[in-house]
Amino acid sequence: MTWGSGFQQAGWLGSLDPVRAQTAVGLEEGGGPPGGSRRAMGTEDRGGPPGGSGRDGRAEESGDEELRAASRSPLRLLLVDDHEVILDGIVAMLRRHAGRAVVEGVARTVPEALRSAATLVPDVVLTDVRLKGESGLDLCRVLVERHPDLAVVFFTVYDDEQYLFQALRAGARGFLLKHTGGADLVTHLERAVEGETVVDPTLAGRVALSAARMHAGEFWPGAHLGLTQRESEVLELAIRGLSNRAIAGRLVVGEETVKTHLSSIYRKLGARDRATAVAAALREGLFH
Repeated sequence: MTWGSGFQQAGWLGSLDPVRAQTAVGLEEGGGPPGGSRRAMGTEDRGGPPGGSGRDGRAEESGDEELRAASRSPLRLLLVDDHEVILDGIVAMLRRHAGRAVVEGVARTVPEALRSAATLVPDVVLTDVRLKGESGLDLCRVLVERHPDLAVVFFTVYDDEQYLFQALRAGARGFLLKHTGGADLVTHLERAVEGETVVDPTLAGRVALSAARMHAGEFWPGAHLGLTQRESEVLELAIRGLSNRAIAGRLVVGEETVKTHLSSIYRKLGARDRATAVAAALREGLFH
């Protein structure tokens, strides 16, 4: 698994000029060298003698990305978000990178996204985790099942590890946060299409730390799903069949506190109620 590398912290929305769906994002401004070759996004021209000598390792890596970018057709993107201003912002942000990515369409609901994916046949579906009254995770599962070669990448403000884990289990090839700049975003989408799994470094570092702690035996059941230690205790007692009142008495907390923990557990396990949460926990092998 390849984790994503450095992201720009610039405001990702950029210009919010209205742009209609299914309109190719505008051509990148600025000329290029004769023959139509283009520079890799996010890199600067670097001087050096003919033949490229004098460049450091990073420049050589950038040159490799230039060659890969020049040899491929622009990525065809389908954007999914329930906020039109967000969709317009992403399209505006990508306008400067049309040589590498073209927005073929946008969708605001799961049914609309499924229809557009079947009609437009994009390379990448870039979706939020949470849609109004719907789930981007459910959308991902259906898209991966219907279109195995399609790269589904989440683009969200939710820097929650449990969403990352759920996204990867649903078949996503990436989980990026919306502070990502346009150049870095397209680079990561290209890598996702090539088969890599790209994860925002903000989350990747935390996941690596969690993995190290789990390996050292410092974690409790469900920690890898984002459950706190107290939530794990509540879930274990719920699996044993204890009522909310009984759980509260066992843990010496209020019954409302137990309900709050259960609501958080349901969200993190993608469950609707106690029964589906218990089933999910048993399916994950959290308790024996």
